Amino acid sequence: MADVTKFSGTFISDIFNSRFRTTSKKLTSLYAFLFVFVAFTFFLAFFPSSFNNSSSSPWFTNLFTLTTPNTDESYRSHFSSIFTFFFPPENSHNSTSINNTTTTQVFKPQNVSIFNDTISNNQTQNGDFHRSGKEAFNSTSPVSQLENATISTILSGGKAIADKKNKHDTSSSKVGEEIDEGLIRSLSKCDMFDGSWVRDESYPLYKSGSCKLIDEQFNCFLNGRQDNGYYKLKWQPKGCNLPRLDAKKLLEMLRGKRLVFVGDSLNRNMWESLICILKSAVNDEKKVYEEFGRHHFRTEAWYSFMFEDYKCTVEFFVSPFLVEEWVVTEKNGTKRETLRLDTVSESADKYKTADIIVFNTGHWWTHEKTSLGKDYYQEGSHVYKELNVLEAFRKALTYWGRWVDANINPTKSLLFFRGYSASHFSGGQWNSGGQCDHETEAIRNTSYLSPYPSKMVVLEKVLRGMNTPVTYLNVTRMTDFRKDGHPSIYRKQNMSEQERKSPLSFQDCSHWCLPGVPDSWNEILYAQLLVKLKNQI
Repeated sequence: MADVTKFSGTFISDIFNSRFRTTSKKLTSLYAFLFVFVAFTFFLAFFPSSFNNSSSSPWFTNLFTLTTPNTDESYRSHFSSIFTFFFPPENSHNSTSINNTTTTQVFKPQNVSIFNDTISNNQTQNGDFHRSGKEAFNSTSPVSQLENATISTILSGGKAIADKKNKHDTSSSKVGEEIDEGLIRSLSKCDMFDGSWVRDESYPLYKSGSCKLIDEQFNCFLNGRQDNGYYKLKWQPKGCNLPRLDAKKLLEMLRGKRLVFVGDSLNRNMWESLICILKSAVNDEKKVYEEFGRHHFRTEAWYSFMFEDYKCTVEFFVSPFLVEEWVVTEKNGTKRETLRLDTVSESADKYKTADIIVFNTGHWWTHEKTSLGKDYYQEGSHVYKELNVLEAFRKALTYWGRWVDANINPTKSLLFFRGYSASHFSGGQWNSGGQCDHETEAIRNTSYLSPYPSKMVVLEKVLRGMNTPVTYLNVTRMTDFRKDGHPSIYRKQNMSEQERKSPLSFQDCSHWCLPGVPDSWNEILYAQLLVKLKNQI
């Protein structure tokens, strides 16, 4: 290079000396020109990247550019200089993960459209981006043009961070979607009520003794029951796997909604179970409370728990028959209780607009007054002298079904009807010395199960005749296995004098301990909601 420069300078100097009588002023201009020429030549040799966007200087490109192997790094400069070859930079701001070589890439936030608007509460609360993974990045952004790179998005401190993966990695968002879709397909085809109980040490869904909202009659753990098998069993259908109830996901599904239970104390059992499950998943338990300030749930006709962070309520309306309990005044002024088979319960107008409603009835139809059916059932002003309980049940449910068809909007509300829950009194009934305190194991042999109740046959026929779709939660058989799950003698802590003298004569073999069997009803309800609300998940 020096020789070329020297030769050029001598040659030009001779020309000037021979043709002009050089003055000192002109000589100064000559050397200034030579300096500029040499500096420009040096600049092109060692810093050609300034001409990256120009193809007008092929000579310089061929002279000063190293030949590089063909790679996918099309976004990098094709004009790497000799200087760069000998002195590689310590850090590169434009690189990707290729052939298992991990580097980083920095994107300017204004150049990458990460989210169209905002991220739903479901995604931010749960950290679950499976559904939004494909949609998170704008297809025109530089990120989407990187081949062999899979992008997942994390929202951290209000900044979007792009995390690229090796081309052999599987997209987490795609896998999540496939799992969800496969699960929903499986659940939608599955008979969730045909199965068996299996022990699972990861249960219960909330720690026994941890939920202070459980009524005393259901709180077997605090009432002194020592065995734990009754809350270690989960329901396993034959044709599918029930997903474990994800309380946070369910709360997101319920955001801004009303979930209402309507029925007898067995639905209260299920309602309290769900309250405990959901409450165990919130960040601040002070933001979960009964709207009317109540702490006991056996004396009022309506209870409502507010989950403040999710703006949703989980409510219970007492209506053991679904139709109205009534009082008739006789001519002599005496009053007599009847059951109106042609009028729904008084509270119906308060729950008919709820988003999700779970109905039940059954147990009160087995009590002495309803079983005998003498001077008890009423239609209009007519009181039947005697009416078969099964016929009365059919009339009541038929009217209830007509009321639902006329008053509940099926495009707004999802309806469920939970079937009859089996009792296990041995040696008598609930009011005649029936017992179950010695039961600590579930039934294994199906030959010991009871026949399907005739009242549930009537229910199924009524549901089929309705215009409004109602999902039947047929828990009868699954509960029949669970003779071990009742409170029995562990239904209360402080017994009366009579109960202390004969504790075995005052047992509860109808309701269920919590945690326990109703938790599985709620897992089935959760699975049903996953299928029915799949577009909202």
